[in-house]
Amino acid sequence: MTDQNNQESFGDIPVSARPGKTQPRQSVKKAKRKPLPPWRVVLHNDDVNDIEDVVKAICKLTPLNTEEAVARTLEAHQTGLALLLVTHRERAELYVEQFASCGLTATAEPEA
Repeated sequence: MTDQNNQESFGDIPVSARPGKTQPRQSVKKAKRKPLPPWRVVLHNDDVNDIEDVVKAICKLTPLNTEEAVARTLEAHQTGLALLLVTHRERAELYVEQFASCGLTATAEPEA
């Protein structure tokens, strides 16, 4: 079937407008994504939780292995603070909430 402009059509819809027929796209430059600013997740020492429970929570909530979790726990116990990991802000804030749900204190801060 052909319409008045000698354009192939399907009912009232020109073939070029039917689904499945795509028009050539103009080249679009992809915007370069900037990496998100880094945030630190810092574990605070407390006198309430056993070291073993802290190590278990770190292993459960973070990608750190047992050896790394023990080292961070002992550092927080001895110095008051230990850097657990560096990630983007939203994930850092999520870690803080997850540690709080385990009865542990962690904070998120921008990396200097």
